[in-house]
Amino acid sequence: MRKSFIILSLFIAQIIYSQNYSQHVNPFIGTGGHGHTFPGAIVPFGMVQLSPDTRVDGSWDGCSGYHYSDSVIYGFSHTHLNGTGVSDYGDIMLMPTMGNPSLNNKDYSSKFSHKNEKATAGFYAVKLDKNNIDVRLTTTKRVGYHEYIFNNVGNANIILDLNHRDKLLEGEVRVIDDKTIEVFRRSEAWATNQYIYARIEFSKPMKISKIETNGKQENNLYTGTKLALAFSTAVKKGEKIYVKVSLSPTGYEGAAKNMLAEGKSNDFETIKEQAKRDWDKELSKIEVKSEDKNKLSIFYTAMYHVFTQPNINMDVDGKYRGRDNKFYTTKNFDYYSVFSLWDTFRGAHPLMTLIDRKRTSDFINTFIRQYEQGGKLPVWELASNETECMIGYHSVSVIADAMAKGITGFNYEKAFEASKNSAMLDIFGLNAYKQNNYTSIDDEHESVSKTLEYAYDDWCIAQMAKNLNKKEDYQYFMKRSQNWKNLYNPKNGFMQARKNGNWYEPFEPREVNNNYTEGNSWHYSYFVPQDIPGLIQAHGGKEKFEQFIDAIFAAPNTTTGREQVDITGLIGQYAQGNEPSHHIAYLYNFVDKPQKTEEKIKYILDNFYKNTPDGLIGNEDCGQMSAWYILSSIGIYSVTPGKPEWETVTPYFDEIKIHLEDGTTKTITKNTSKEELKRLGFENIKPVKDFKYTEQTASPVITADRLFEFSTKVEITPLNEKDKVYYMTMDENDKNVRKTFTTYKGPFTINKTTQVSAYTERDGEKSSITSANYNRRPNHWDIIVNSTVNPQYTAGGKLALIDGINGVENWRKGEWQGYQGQTFEAILDFKSPQKIKNLSSTYLQDSRAWILMPKKVEYYASMNGKDFILLKTIDNTIDPKDEKVQVKDFTADILPTEARYIKVKAHHFGKLPEWHQGAGGDSYLFVDEISIK
Repeated sequence: MRKSFIILSLFIAQIIYSQNYSQHVNPFIGTGGHGHTFPGAIVPFGMVQLSPDTRVDGSWDGCSGYHYSDSVIYGFSHTHLNGTGVSDYGDIMLMPTMGNPSLNNKDYSSKFSHKNEKATAGFYAVKLDKNNIDVRLTTTKRVGYHEYIFNNVGNANIILDLNHRDKLLEGEVRVIDDKTIEVFRRSEAWATNQYIYARIEFSKPMKISKIETNGKQENNLYTGTKLALAFSTAVKKGEKIYVKVSLSPTGYEGAAKNMLAEGKSNDFETIKEQAKRDWDKELSKIEVKSEDKNKLSIFYTAMYHVFTQPNINMDVDGKYRGRDNKFYTTKNFDYYSVFSLWDTFRGAHPLMTLIDRKRTSDFINTFIRQYEQGGKLPVWELASNETECMIGYHSVSVIADAMAKGITGFNYEKAFEASKNSAMLDIFGLNAYKQNNYTSIDDEHESVSKTLEYAYDDWCIAQMAKNLNKKEDYQYFMKRSQNWKNLYNPKNGFMQARKNGNWYEPFEPREVNNNYTEGNSWHYSYFVPQDIPGLIQAHGGKEKFEQFIDAIFAAPNTTTGREQVDITGLIGQYAQGNEPSHHIAYLYNFVDKPQKTEEKIKYILDNFYKNTPDGLIGNEDCGQMSAWYILSSIGIYSVTPGKPEWETVTPYFDEIKIHLEDGTTKTITKNTSKEELKRLGFENIKPVKDFKYTEQTASPVITADRLFEFSTKVEITPLNEKDKVYYMTMDENDKNVRKTFTTYKGPFTINKTTQVSAYTERDGEKSSITSANYNRRPNHWDIIVNSTVNPQYTAGGKLALIDGINGVENWRKGEWQGYQGQTFEAILDFKSPQKIKNLSSTYLQDSRAWILMPKKVEYYASMNGKDFILLKTIDNTIDPKDEKVQVKDFTADILPTEARYIKVKAHHFGKLPEWHQGAGGDSYLFVDEISIK
């Protein structure tokens, strides 16, 4: 009976896979606008992404190497990123040309027309206009297949340029024979130390006709940090040259093994058809029916984009490069790379738990190996490099979700160990977060977003602990998961940054600033997926929370503050084009207003996804933008990954069939019950027994003037009016005095530089201690600034320049004043003549952030504030190309000089030069403390 069932299942699977789902895929969706996708050939989760490059500058809309608005192709490279917001990849670039070969990309590039371009799942073709060459590309997992048709007679060249796109740290080309070469490329971009090896096989003998290198040229070996070669041969009209390129992350031997396993065929059409079959098999996991061909194209291209990455990152024998740059071999799982976890934990990974449980297990096994070999779970891993891009430690969300849904094949205990390790590190504000139960501006930039996302991740770890019956860990992380309460301002309902114990003011929820990650308070004030009932309660109940959800969709649809290109697809302040908003429309389900969820989801599906190059409303982000579409269109979404259930909405398609790995099929129609959808695929999960845990008491807010003349009033406010408040003060005379907390009875006054500390208590449970420092002015000077400060970087006002509080390297904490495209000039008035012997002003350089040292700083003196005499000029000595974040004092010792006024003039660097990624833009000048002795 069992044998018959297996045969029947295989027969059904064969019928399903034989259907032509790939015909609906349009790889050009997202290649225009801000989608950042690429149109080239790839098989599901393949190591090779063989695609044309129309951008070599790493620009925002050129992150994938291709943009639909372009008309020039520079070449065809074998690695590409799908919809990211940072540029990388573009490895092992080949370009066919004719005539006298050139190794200058302006010469070997060619114009093309979209009329002569075609892309389908696993295949890409284009005509290069310059030399009338037809290019066709297809691929296996590890081997890219090229077909070049030279439509004119003459000398044909194939250019290999290792300086294409990323910075080349080491390059090597080894000529094995006249049809075979081996290539090594170590490069630096987003991944700062990427290794890739390739074996290239030509279908006919080729001769090296041109070389450009700054390294060795001997015994058929060419090396250097500048390395390009041209391979040439005579061709007849219409002659075809085939090229096969195998990749490996480990070495030449790995590339040879991969070629032997996947590069044997010399039949381009066979490989193309195999790639199509691979896609049909993967796309068949979800069948949707529609008479609307555009809807089918959008849906199956969304599936295609989700399955474009993570990418297999091991050789056919299982050998891979670990996070420590050593080599390992996998056992019983596949090793992957490219984990855009800040994006994909929300929708793409939950989708995979439904339709690809085995691969989900492989991803987690990869995470565990990266923890063992690199010291922590991946955050945004790329090519065995941790980029540390984005925030949180969302590997734990993927792990918790898999465990909650009964996915096996990985070591639960080791996964928990790795997750707990990430949560207990002292990086990126985590130390303050653990100590104070929230992160403030004083501790770390993007403090609101980090606090909220850490709190959700902590809840995920608590769910793992519960699954493993670890009671103490569960209680500890459940308490930490409530840390959002410390940034919830009950007076306005928003998640608001805290600085020096108080709420950060002025506050505008539409403002994009350094307190939030790619967003503002509107986008983050709904991010408590682990405790939605608690958030509703904090707002005062379902009716008030419903009004708060209404408010984001009704708010003005423009942001203020810093320009943030990621924030797109706005409905009010809701931003479908970026991930923090993706769950918000589903929150209406929690206030018993599912009809509002229906309305919003349908509007987004109808208006923000199109079968056009600009058909994605924001970055694809490694499949998350598409995963939202897939899940929402079949009627489900995971608002809280880590729970074995879905939030539901009416399906967008009339009928959906989901083919699960156990051989069963789930059929969804508009009549499928909400309860059935909620438990889709997870009916056999046994609930885990709950433990009790302590409810967190939120830390109080302390309000006073941070800088005061003679005295200031201090007020301490609990975030819950039922909490008792206790406090103590320490001024400069109390350093050796043992003090204790006393009951707070009302506002009090201080007249010295003082630290005030306070905590709240409810039912015996104490909050963390809030501490705030208040400084009596170190001087009574006046200051006039004759430059216009950038409103994002005011440091609280002009007195910040002479308050005795110094900015640090992490300028995003807000202690620096920033001026863009202008020279800084300030005049200090001492109120009466003073003898001056030393002058100093402090500046910051963060070249990557466009902040450069001044070219020079001039100090002037005056008795009347009008007639100034130059005292000294200090020239800058720091190279603008130095990317180290650093602070420099421009100090001048002078002969004692009497003056009432001192003028400081810092000459800005000017426009960013050609070598800078922001070339042509105005640089920033950041200044903080001016001191005079």
